[in-house]
Amino acid sequence: MSSKSVNDFYTRVFDVVSQIPLGKVTSYGAIAGYLGVQSGARMVGYAMNNYRSYNLGYELPAHRVLNRLGQLTGRAHFEGDTMRERLLQEDVDFKEEYTVDMDKHFWNPSEHLD
Repeated sequence: MSSKSVNDFYTRVFDVVSQIPLGKVTSYGAIAGYLGVQSGARMVGYAMNNYRSYNLGYELPAHRVLNRLGQLTGRAHFEGDTMRERLLQEDVDFKEEYTVDMDKHFWNPSEHLD
């Protein structure tokens, strides 16, 4: 994959993430599936890990992207407990301390985006 196509993929990931509604969460795999990259969850994770280096001029709601089980696997990229705190401020419910209730809050981009 060329660097241009990686950048295009990252841009597409960022576009999907920017559309996750307040109080909803999605998974790396759901984003990858929407973008037509089956088994591409890890690629979405790489994009999310690198989004700050793109200087987009706006903040992505990266705290709304979780693993398929609803776990806050991206916590390491947030200061302190910021990821969990932001989700709580959006009235997102947790089944365990760092596991979101996906049945209640999951947003599937394939169902909501054209």
